[in-house]
Amino acid sequence: MTKKIDDRYLDTRLSFEERARVLVSNMTVREKISQMLNASPPIPRLKIPAHNWWNECLHGVARAGRATVFPQAIGMAASFDDALMFKVASAISDEARAKHHEAVARGNRGIYFGLSFWSPNINIFRDPRWGRGQETYGEDPHLTEMMGAAFVKGLQGNDRKYLKLIATAKHYAVHSGPESLRHVFDAKVGMRDLRETYLRAFKKLVKDAKVEAVMGAYNRTNGEPCCASKTLLQKILREEWGFDGHVVSDCWALNDFHSTHKVTPGPEETCAMALKNGCDIECGSLYQSILGAYERGLVCEGDIDRALIRIFKSRFKLGIFDPQDKVPHSKISPSVVNSQKHRSLARRMAQESIVLLKNNGILPLDRNSVKNLAVIGPNAMNPMAMLGNYNGFSPKVTTTLEGILGKVSPGTQVAYHPGCELKGEKPCRMKPDGNIEVVPIKDMDAIIAVLGYTAELEGEEGCIEGDGDRSSYGLPGQQEKLLEILGQTGRPLIVLVNAGSPVDLSWAEKNADAILIAWYPGEEGGNAVADVIFGDYNPAGRLPITFVKSYSQLPDFSDYSMSGRTYRFMQEEPLYRFGFGLSYTSFKYSEIKLAKTKICPGENVIVSAQVQNAGKIQGEEVVQLYVSCLDAKVPVPKQHLEAFKRISLKPGENKRVEFKLGAEQMLAYDDDGNPFVPEGKYRISVGGGQPCDKKIPSVTCSLLVKSQ
Repeated sequence: MTKKIDDRYLDTRLSFEERARVLVSNMTVREKISQMLNASPPIPRLKIPAHNWWNECLHGVARAGRATVFPQAIGMAASFDDALMFKVASAISDEARAKHHEAVARGNRGIYFGLSFWSPNINIFRDPRWGRGQETYGEDPHLTEMMGAAFVKGLQGNDRKYLKLIATAKHYAVHSGPESLRHVFDAKVGMRDLRETYLRAFKKLVKDAKVEAVMGAYNRTNGEPCCASKTLLQKILREEWGFDGHVVSDCWALNDFHSTHKVTPGPEETCAMALKNGCDIECGSLYQSILGAYERGLVCEGDIDRALIRIFKSRFKLGIFDPQDKVPHSKISPSVVNSQKHRSLARRMAQESIVLLKNNGILPLDRNSVKNLAVIGPNAMNPMAMLGNYNGFSPKVTTTLEGILGKVSPGTQVAYHPGCELKGEKPCRMKPDGNIEVVPIKDMDAIIAVLGYTAELEGEEGCIEGDGDRSSYGLPGQQEKLLEILGQTGRPLIVLVNAGSPVDLSWAEKNADAILIAWYPGEEGGNAVADVIFGDYNPAGRLPITFVKSYSQLPDFSDYSMSGRTYRFMQEEPLYRFGFGLSYTSFKYSEIKLAKTKICPGENVIVSAQVQNAGKIQGEEVVQLYVSCLDAKVPVPKQHLEAFKRISLKPGENKRVEFKLGAEQMLAYDDDGNPFVPEGKYRISVGGGQPCDKKIPSVTCSLLVKSQ
């Protein structure tokens, strides 16, 4: 006799946990296993629709046709604006919801049109050679946790019952290259670095942002494969942090257990290890072997049920099984997709992401007096330089040249030439004297050199040429030679760089009149760049990663110790510091104050400082607070960012900026990774960048921390 279906899982009065348990109790073992793959088939008898867990939205809905393309993640991090990041993520989730319901109406429940998204990437960009660093929010744990938390909250929404989307914190953990070794590498890392650097953002997203999913990394960490690490998945993620969502593997990562990591003899043992240690969904097809593991007694039905309940609890939270008129997110109109509102938001984020690294006064250009401009370089008319990786597609991507042409008078001469190819060793196509065909460079009011990389040259292993990482720190191909030719013309030279990671700009720093880094700025990137060049927007982006002078300043790429890495531990002088960025105006800091001069663990203190726009035009400033422990008995960072706020000031305007600083933000760790707040004297610095950066104003004071 066929067992009667218990349909209480359709009762919306029950909790999602109860409904998941009831639904799972109706399923056969084979049905259960089928739902543990990223491409989960329908089960019509239980009214379970097909569901594909694999969707991407790193900086806009990706790989699913038309969508708004926002700046790449590293560019959004350069905004130091978590409030704007929340708005961007909310727009992305609007588009994702609208696209999903339109696709379902057309019978499409396939890949990239679901409601679970494998974003954000909150790995620490610990080494600038990593090709996937562009996907992250930079090298600093606090900046990463704040931008990541805002992104998750924007994706998942604020409805009291239903999730708008499922966000996924990845790649857990200690994952940041080399790409060529990610399937074999054992990231050996001390407990201090693990807690202080690599896990901090994950903890924030779990405990504060309530992220619904976590993706395991390809590598091993301290001997354990991350997608089956008892330490990471059980002890820390679930027991210590209280995570109650689901865990998904990176794509085909489980195959590495037996094929490259050699920690299991075969697929069934791999499945048993992953399932028992907390990996609920596999991206791939290996979890089909759970059936064999079950038949051999390597796993029991209880192991399968535990994962299935987590999986379906997440699906219930999306409202998939409920009447759609009860799910508010299902009513989002498809008209939001690439709407004018979202394009304007993309332009705003692109504006905020642009970092001015040098300016001798040439910028901003006066469009009313500029008669002749030369726009030179392989990225000037290259839409790929706008997009970055894990991107969507916009019906209108504005390149840098197009943005400039949209600003100037029809009577202004704008001469364009690619100058050289993006990569390769073919010689520059400029004439030896720098002239462009029949347009003499000597007549130009300024040259704008648009150079750098695209996601064709840096990114993920298997997605581009080579392994994805950066082996060279310089500009690709003949671009450096092109830059030198342009520099020899004697005309004012503005250098604009597209990249997802630091680039050697030492020649430009010495010889160019101005340098801007625009990252991969999204579909409105060309307009945003032109806004900055012509002064319609005063740049205030800040570097989310250190620009070293050369790769020789870095430790070995495969060394996961933080010693010598990032601004927090690097001893040598870099080319540009983390947090650095210039403006067309100037700011002054004064009157730093502490509400109290001594705090104990568990207490907070209000830190404030007076900020003044001392220039002649309105501008935005990223006010940054850094902490340095002067009396620590264990190794600690030289200084670390613990608060930031982006403000706008009119000429001459003053504003007192306040931050709440908690003693827990001064945590140090012993050799076993146990946290404590060191007693003693701390230096608190508030300014436009790091206190050691002589180009940037800041003020400092002392704070005493006592045990009680």
